[in-house]
Amino acid sequence: MNSDNRNVILAVVLSMIVLFGWQFFIAGPQLEQAQRQAEIAAQQQAEAEQLAVPATNPDGTAAAPAADAPLVFADTATALAASERVAISTADLEGSINLTGARIDDLRLRQYRETTEPDSAIVTLLKPAGLPDAYFVEQGWAAAAGSTVAVPDGQSVWTVEGDNASLTAGTPVTLVYDNGAGLIFRRTFAVDDYYLFTVTQSVENTGTGDVALFPYSRVVRHGNPKVQNFFIQHEGPIGVLGTNNYVARKYGDLQNERQVDWASTSGWLGIADKYWATAVLPNPEATINARFSFTQPNGTNVFQTSYVETQPVMVPAGGTVSHEAHVFAGAKEDRVINTYQETYGFDRLDLLIDWGWFHFLTKPMHWLLVTLFGILGNFGLAILAVTVIVKAIFFPLANRSYASMAAMRRVQPEMKALQERFKDDRAAQQQAMMELYKKEKINPLSGCWPILIQIPVFFALYTVIFISIEMRHAPFFGWIQDLAAPDPTNIFTLFGLIPWNPTALPIIGSFLHLGVWPVIMGITMWVQMRLNPPPPDPTQAAIFNWMPVIFTFMLGTFPAGLVIYWAWNNTLSIAQQWFIMKRHGVEVNLLGNIMDAFRRKPKPAEPTKS
Repeated sequence: MNSDNRNVILAVVLSMIVLFGWQFFIAGPQLEQAQRQAEIAAQQQAEAEQLAVPATNPDGTAAAPAADAPLVFADTATALAASERVAISTADLEGSINLTGARIDDLRLRQYRETTEPDSAIVTLLKPAGLPDAYFVEQGWAAAAGSTVAVPDGQSVWTVEGDNASLTAGTPVTLVYDNGAGLIFRRTFAVDDYYLFTVTQSVENTGTGDVALFPYSRVVRHGNPKVQNFFIQHEGPIGVLGTNNYVARKYGDLQNERQVDWASTSGWLGIADKYWATAVLPNPEATINARFSFTQPNGTNVFQTSYVETQPVMVPAGGTVSHEAHVFAGAKEDRVINTYQETYGFDRLDLLIDWGWFHFLTKPMHWLLVTLFGILGNFGLAILAVTVIVKAIFFPLANRSYASMAAMRRVQPEMKALQERFKDDRAAQQQAMMELYKKEKINPLSGCWPILIQIPVFFALYTVIFISIEMRHAPFFGWIQDLAAPDPTNIFTLFGLIPWNPTALPIIGSFLHLGVWPVIMGITMWVQMRLNPPPPDPTQAAIFNWMPVIFTFMLGTFPAGLVIYWAWNNTLSIAQQWFIMKRHGVEVNLLGNIMDAFRRKPKPAEPTKS
């Protein structure tokens, strides 16, 4: 593969990246924002709707209730004050359980804040029904199809049993509800030191006949949740369902499908954000009917992931039967999730974190990054160190790649002579080229394969930096106080000297956030391209001249950790390529190539008139 062909291929690939980048980072987010604003306006006018009667699955068994849309509240404080509650308080969690419905609908993560400011509010995960962005978890019982058994629903009011009125890591709370028709329901909530709730439901039958009930669990979310809209990470309904393996839907896709069912399976399901997740987890041996669904009661967008166990719980007359399930609600911390997977046997719970296509590389890369942080004490330095380690591992491959490129450049004059000599005979030209390659012991493809082999590794590193919760609010040095957020500086405001927000401008505003680190990245990318003389073809030369500029603006809103990684990787590549090419006797006129880029090009001579 000669240098001209390689340049054409790279130009096509980079152009595709620009096109897809526009869709993912500019057009997509703008559309999502407009849709979100419209949905919130509709939700605020939604009327009350009672909990729907439990439906049936396609096989005739009971299904989880449809999501309800109660009265709309003005704010969170009003919603929390509208019903009696039981407090939740642990080292990592705070919130409350709603006694109306006995659901977990108020939860905040104590170890994480909304911004980097010390007095910033802690992250809110779950919110009560009645808010535009309601988000809650509920367990319950579904009666068999055609049954008249009165089971508690989302409007049932429970009471606290016993003296303990606060849920902590060491003290469970039990709620009780009497249906007035011979059944007494109890729901006991326990929570560990992190994010796992154990919910034990029991039914006491004081009547004269046996009762069959199906346990269900569901995660309900109202509105159009804000997502990163990034192709390397899924946000939305997810699950691992036995032989169906990993299942996932984007919010927009589920709106189109309305309902997706998986019958007689196993596993778990829930809803994932970039850094947080909420999931309902039956016991691993249970068989369930699982469902993703989307409804619009009175204009309110409601997304739900739910399951109903296929085997009913038989409650004999005069007897009591209990049933246990679990809820995960918290931060997607790899160590904690792996512990739950190993301790409880939850099937592939580690997929709550979207490790991407190259998970077999991404997970070890994440481990290395966290380990280096433990040594260096700064995730920014850990990123730089990981990049150096990866570069060192692939140095032999890079050496072969750049050596092949150096050899190709060395015989460039002879190749041009052959092209001129056989310009009218392509077959003879190709034969002469192959003889030249054989004589000089050059494999034209050897410069490409080492680069291709490295792509999955660097993509895995890129993914780790993007998805790792450890990056969130992790400082680097100077003005970078959050590696997961864009560089806060902006050259279009003269770094804060001009009091205006250029990003608010229509159409072009998305391009007008450009910090210092994206500029550094663009410069390093441009310098790397100057290691070789520009392509002789004017179109190719123009593409490669403008590509660093395009990428600089595209990365302006990327997380700072990714931009720092990219700039550092470019810098190491410049040093590596310069060293290898010099070692193979190729003259590297970097300064001359840079100066040529700024010199005025002579105009082509006009043809003489006869």
